[in-house]
Amino acid sequence: MDLSAINWLLLLASLMVASTPILLAAIGELVVEKAGVLNLGVEGMMITGAISGFAIAVETQSPLLGFVAAAIGGAVLALLFGFLTQVLLSNQVATGLALTLFGLGLSSLLGQSYIGIKPPLTGMIDIPFLADLPILGTIFFRHDLMVYISLLIVVAVWFLLKYTRIGLILRAVGENHDAAHALGYKVVRIRLMAIAFGGACAGLGGAYLSLIRVPQWTEGMTAGAGWIALAIVVFASWKPGRVILGAYLFGGVTVLQLNLQAAGLAIPVEYLSMSPYLITILVLVIMSADRSRTALNAPACLGRSFHASS
Repeated sequence: MDLSAINWLLLLASLMVASTPILLAAIGELVVEKAGVLNLGVEGMMITGAISGFAIAVETQSPLLGFVAAAIGGAVLALLFGFLTQVLLSNQVATGLALTLFGLGLSSLLGQSYIGIKPPLTGMIDIPFLADLPILGTIFFRHDLMVYISLLIVVAVWFLLKYTRIGLILRAVGENHDAAHALGYKVVRIRLMAIAFGGACAGLGGAYLSLIRVPQWTEGMTAGAGWIALAIVVFASWKPGRVILGAYLFGGVTVLQLNLQAAGLAIPVEYLSMSPYLITILVLVIMSADRSRTALNAPACLGRSFHASS
């Protein structure tokens, strides 16, 4: 194995790119779960966003419109989940799983005519002065706009949840929906807005995969990224700042295993490919060792249906 073949600066820069889809999906799911809703359909919303964004970007030759379409596509699919679980009171776990299967099937159908087509290029942004810094400039300041938007979304969610009235209401709904309803808050409406936001973020994450990370459409290209996003929310103990850590940890392992393959590491490729998922499972096992701590951080009404008459 020749480690000198690995460019460590580019590896660290690639880490941010590889982490962005999962970061977007995870921060959206965190908001959903903070509202007391468990949406296991993240994978379905991501793949729907991937094909929606890809198709619109190809047809209009505008990556921006592609990302807008991806956010809308993810939000629409999420609102379908919201209608079924919050209005018709269907089981959240079963509905989320069905949403994933529906999204995978729908994307496969819509994407048949886009296989082998290249999307329009999304330009990189070199931040003046900062991009010219040695080492730091290459790692942090030479990325596409969505990398920075994902970080801004995380900061905005952290600020909203911790310092604003909206965040307080959202957390109140997730902790005790009956008490929030008694105070006059529209629990179902609040949860539907959180669900739509989570779907839009998942859609953006999917579009990032098809337009930037792997600029092409491939059936099932999310490859479990939605499930990893769900795991990262638990790993982060439902705290926005830790979502970045979890997403970058998974992205870092993914990029590292690809570079180790290129460097000729004498380990079967299949073992390297599964390493990001194995490490995610290991981290979750370690985190869940202290069950009382995990239960304390989880929203008290997570996964519980609300009915105004209850």
